[in-house]
Amino acid sequence: MQTWGIYVYTGGSTSTFSICPPCYEEPEPFVNKAVTNCPGNGSWRIGVMKMQAGLQYPQPSSLKGRTDVNSVTNWNAPLVWEGTFDPVVIDNIYRRINPRIAVVVFAVGKYTRFLKGFLETGEKYFLYGFRVTYYVFTDNEQEVPKIALGEGRKISVLTVPSAKRWQDVVLGRMKWATIAIEKQIRGEADYLFMMDIDSVFHNRFGAESLSQLSAVLHRGYYQSTKREDFPYERRPESKAYIPPDEGDYYYTAAVWGGYLEDMYKLVRYCYEQSEEDAKNNIEAVWQEESHLNKYLLYNKPTKVLSSEYLWSDYDAIKPEIKVVRISQVVKDYAKVRPNGGM
Repeated sequence: MQTWGIYVYTGGSTSTFSICPPCYEEPEPFVNKAVTNCPGNGSWRIGVMKMQAGLQYPQPSSLKGRTDVNSVTNWNAPLVWEGTFDPVVIDNIYRRINPRIAVVVFAVGKYTRFLKGFLETGEKYFLYGFRVTYYVFTDNEQEVPKIALGEGRKISVLTVPSAKRWQDVVLGRMKWATIAIEKQIRGEADYLFMMDIDSVFHNRFGAESLSQLSAVLHRGYYQSTKREDFPYERRPESKAYIPPDEGDYYYTAAVWGGYLEDMYKLVRYCYEQSEEDAKNNIEAVWQEESHLNKYLLYNKPTKVLSSEYLWSDYDAIKPEIKVVRISQVVKDYAKVRPNGGM
C-alpha cells in the first residue's frame, strides 16, 4: 500500500503529517488533524487601511501619474503598474494587518529543478517581511531543497502522484489544490496565490498585489489584441466557452491570487468545470487557464496586475514594462515535460 505525506520546515527542523492511504485510484492528500482555526469560512476581509503616524513618503498627486498605460479597468478596479502605488505606504498598511499568505506551486517530475530558483528569489522579493508559506506539491519530496527562510516563512511539502502528460499536471493542480485548501490551507492562510514553479523573481512583488481577487494580464495579449482574437476556448461544447464578442482581458494562469475563500471558489470552479468537460470527452484549449478566464469574465477581479507580475525570458521587455517582477525561465520543454512538446 502506497502512502503519502506532508512535510513542513522553516529552514531548520522538519515536521511530518501522516496522510490517509489511497482508497481509490488517485488518493486525496490530507492532514490527519481537524482544522481548528478557520477564520469563519470566508470572514477574512481587509479592514480599515491604517497607516502609522510619522511615516515619510512623497506627497501623492491627483493630476500626475503614468500616462503611457491605463491604470483602472472599466469596472473601476485598479490596474497595477510600476509608478501607480507607493511601496512604502502600501507595505506599511498591510504589515499592520499582518496577513498569512499561501503560495501554491507544483513541482512534478523534472520540474523539481526549478524549485531552488523560485524559492531563493521568492525569499528576496516576494512579499518580503510578510508571513508566507510555500505549499510545494511534488512527486519527489527528496528533491525539495532546503532554503534559508526569513522570519515567519516556511515550506510545506505535499506529495501527489506523478503524471504521464503535462496537461494532466496542469489539470491536476486544481484537484489537489482544492483538496489541500479544504484539508489544510484553509486553517493556515488569509490570502492564497497560485504560481508556476518555472519562474524566478527579479524585483519587488509586494502588498500592492493583494486584493479579494487579483488577476495578471498575459504578456502576449495585453497591448492591442482584440477580444475576438484572445485564445479563449471557442468550442461551445466546453464549459470554458466564451463567445467571440465577449471578453475584457486575457489573464495568465501562471500567477493569480486573492482572499483564501475567494481563491477556493475559483480553484474549485476550475476543477469542477474541467471534470464536466472530461465527462463530455473534451479538454479546454488551455486547460485551467481557459476556465479561469471564463470565471473572471463574469466574476470580475478586484485588482488587475500588469504583465510586470509575470513576464517571460523568451520575450523582449516592452517599453511600458518598467520593472519585471517575476519571469518564466527559458527551458527545453521536450526534456522537462513528461510527454514533451509545447
